[in-house]
Amino acid sequence: MKNSNNKNSKKDRLGKIEGIISTHEKGFGFVTPFDKAGKSPEKYERDNDIFIPPSYLNTAFNGDTVTVDIVRKNREGKNEGRIISIKERARTNFVGIIKTVKNGFELFPDDKKIYTPFFIPFATVKSLPPEIKNNIKDGFKAQIKFTVWRLDAKMPEAEIISVLGKKGDHNTEMKSIVLESGFDNVFRNEIEKEAKSWKARYRDELVKESQSRRDLRNTWTCTIDPVDAKDFDDAISFRKISSGQDASEELFEIGVHIADVSHFVRPDTELDREAFKRGCSIYMVDRTVPMLPEVLSNDLCSLNPNEDKFAFSAIFKMNRNGRVLDRTFSKSIINSNKRFTYETAEEAIKNTSNEFHSTLFILNEIAKKLRVEKMLKGAIEFEQDEIKFKLDEFGHPIGVYKKERLDAHKLVEEFMLLANREVAKFISDVLRNKTGDGKMVPKAGKFVGKMNGIYRIHELPDRERIADLSNFVKSLGHSLHLDDEGDVSPFELNKLLESVKSKPEANVIRVATIRSMQKAIYSTKNIGHFGLGFSHYTHFTSPIRRYPDLVVHRILEACLENKKDNHNLASLEKALKNLERIAEQSTEREISAAEAERASIRYKQVEFMAERIGKEFEGTISGVTEWGMFVEDKETKCEGLIRIKSLSDKENEFFIFDKKTYSLIGEKSKKRYRLGDTVKFRVENADLEKKILDYSLI
Repeated sequence: MKNSNNKNSKKDRLGKIEGIISTHEKGFGFVTPFDKAGKSPEKYERDNDIFIPPSYLNTAFNGDTVTVDIVRKNREGKNEGRIISIKERARTNFVGIIKTVKNGFELFPDDKKIYTPFFIPFATVKSLPPEIKNNIKDGFKAQIKFTVWRLDAKMPEAEIISVLGKKGDHNTEMKSIVLESGFDNVFRNEIEKEAKSWKARYRDELVKESQSRRDLRNTWTCTIDPVDAKDFDDAISFRKISSGQDASEELFEIGVHIADVSHFVRPDTELDREAFKRGCSIYMVDRTVPMLPEVLSNDLCSLNPNEDKFAFSAIFKMNRNGRVLDRTFSKSIINSNKRFTYETAEEAIKNTSNEFHSTLFILNEIAKKLRVEKMLKGAIEFEQDEIKFKLDEFGHPIGVYKKERLDAHKLVEEFMLLANREVAKFISDVLRNKTGDGKMVPKAGKFVGKMNGIYRIHELPDRERIADLSNFVKSLGHSLHLDDEGDVSPFELNKLLESVKSKPEANVIRVATIRSMQKAIYSTKNIGHFGLGFSHYTHFTSPIRRYPDLVVHRILEACLENKKDNHNLASLEKALKNLERIAEQSTEREISAAEAERASIRYKQVEFMAERIGKEFEGTISGVTEWGMFVEDKETKCEGLIRIKSLSDKENEFFIFDKKTYSLIGEKSKKRYRLGDTVKFRVENADLEKKILDYSLI
């Protein structure tokens, strides 16, 4: 969704306000105005939302940028308005279920915030290819493109783009989620053709590039990835370069080698435009929807074992304590000696008889030192349970389990963080010294400055949210210390999370803490990363699956060229084009991808529980609202709602929501259900279309 930076909430002579509308399935909406600085509604206080009655929606869909005219104040003193124009549609493509009607078809959108079905006239179907036309059936899902909504028409009109399959079929539902999130399951022919053209000349490219790249093919290198991974973004190399009188004096050369996607995906090509449009890969419960065609993501770019590959290498001279004594960056050619899974790497770390034990043990020890240093500087420990599904041959969930976090995971994570941090520092230094675009100024623990790179930033938490978090944990018998200005230090957050680690409410407090944080985003203004405790941070290590990393590679290459020639800024200027838009688009795409991934998990959780209706489980109260309480199953993390009516009927009394303590309290008995409490529940209903579960208290 696009937001302009020059919108504002000031009324003009006609009393018009611009903002973004959120609609409800019952046909009303709320417009959140843009603030005076033109910031998007996500950064705006929603107390000033304008209510739009159904008769005043004027064809606006959820997420549209609209102009609204305030017409009155309601009884609560809130503004009511009518939409007078639609400045920009958030989307025109929708996915839903087909139903045959007179003179055509209707499509009922999966997105329940789209309050109307779409009408598809028979006339628009006649010219469709047979493979689409013959599959337009009741109960099937399709993707449509909105065409027009005449003011005198009951519903909007649309054209069918593709038929996805029968509702409820595993592949149909997964494809629906991808398309509904604004991504695509396939690449256009011209994109595939351009990608495959690199395959034909890859050997020639290797010969040519070997003249200018650092040759690291004789350095021992490995990849460590999930067992089912197909694209390998990163590799780690290891070489002892000197021995001392004791282990503490040993020195090592440790390389972080990242797939050089920038060699294949060049600016102003169809491949580049497609990668920018997608922004990132999506990791669904059963599949990856890649940012790049498979010939690149799984083959030419992927650091597959025993194959010569182009890389961008960050090489560090380090001691056993994790201190970086020197660093270099360069384009390279590598050849990975070993492909580890996280499990086989863990076995090598733990098993002294494993042939790779010595190397991985030292890497792990250094990673632990890096982790300790990171925590001492203020990184926040936010480890969360991650669930995985065991699917049968039809994609049906037959098991749910929590993914174990191993030392091998942390080893890779720490070296990737190191590379990202050091690349960000290097780029920042070059841009500051050579282009004069700004400087980093430490001020009261906050980093401010204006830089023309692209960074991964994480702002300080909002004081109001942190105050709410402090009150919440207090209601559970814990404390979170805030300073005199209402800010919280990362050390206090870690202290809280550590103190509740073994408590039943640990996960609830961890989730509440995460929700109180700002979202990490991409930005050209380097203000540091609060959650990691880094003053400089970027994304460099995953260019196969993240567009910003690809852009950072281009910037890094330009910075290296610039250092060779202090008077030539041409390559830098080219690499720094359109970074504001890239940062904004990449953040938006990342959010959409995360929503798709969560939706696929949620669908499988509901599908899993649908076969367990009537069965009883133990769970933790994970949310409390005025309409009931959410309970999360302890084993599968499947969350469902116990409605306040069913609770009141069971307990034979009325329950009231206490916002201050996040509790439901019995009016007569004063019985209390609060966040973090353990309860037993029964599965009552599973709605796959809405992806919701209903539980009842036992």
